[in-house]
Amino acid sequence: MKLKTTLTISFLLCSFFLISCTNTPWHRDQADVYLKKGMSLIEAGQYIGALKELSEADKNAPNDPEINYYLGVAYHGRGLRDMAMERFQKAIALRKDYSEAHNYLGAIYMDMGQWEKAIDSFDNALKNYLYATPALALYNSGWAYYNLEKYDMALSRYRQALQQDRTGVLRAQIEKNMGLVYVKQSNLIEAKKHFEKSVELNPSLYDAQFFLAETYLKIRDTGNAKKSFQQVIRVAPQSPFAQKAREYLRSLR
Repeated sequence: MKLKTTLTISFLLCSFFLISCTNTPWHRDQADVYLKKGMSLIEAGQYIGALKELSEADKNAPNDPEINYYLGVAYHGRGLRDMAMERFQKAIALRKDYSEAHNYLGAIYMDMGQWEKAIDSFDNALKNYLYATPALALYNSGWAYYNLEKYDMALSRYRQALQQDRTGVLRAQIEKNMGLVYVKQSNLIEAKKHFEKSVELNPSLYDAQFFLAETYLKIRDTGNAKKSFQQVIRVAPQSPFAQKAREYLRSLR
């Protein structure tokens, strides 16, 4: 019995020693080096290399929320959804107000069609008043509400997203999605206005151009419909939208 107790104590001491060995300034510095390399590789789309670097960072700082977040991003980039979700959830467990992790987790729930869970994640992201890019979570939330057919809520989130989008990066996409909501609500005049704004902001947004063309047809503006369908074909000639645009144009001759 005494030997067993001694072995147990020795095991616990060794475990404590191993844990404490990853909590030194040297290990923190090493973790930061690997983390920066992993982030750079993610930015370059090199997810296998990123996973190697970030795994080394994780060995040196296993309870770092940022390392877990970027591991989630890298796993998702490799198509390993479940492993990505585990890392985002761990990052959130380590830092409950980690808005970027909440938002990314919500985006995965959207891909899975789990709209309510997605909205919960986006709402959690927005609870942090220091969140640098709330427009992204609001935009994502709007799309989740759209798919739940809660169109007034979708519009509310999109309007908030427009207010928060300081750089204007999301503006064209938001305007397009607002147009889609108004189509669902049979408000074609408002839909047209938002689709027109979307393509004005980003002329290469060919799906918005296609939706605009369809809206012109519905309000019997055939001339502008033809122009918009032709623009879809010019911008993205190999896309499914271009194929549909050609079919429309043949029927309008």
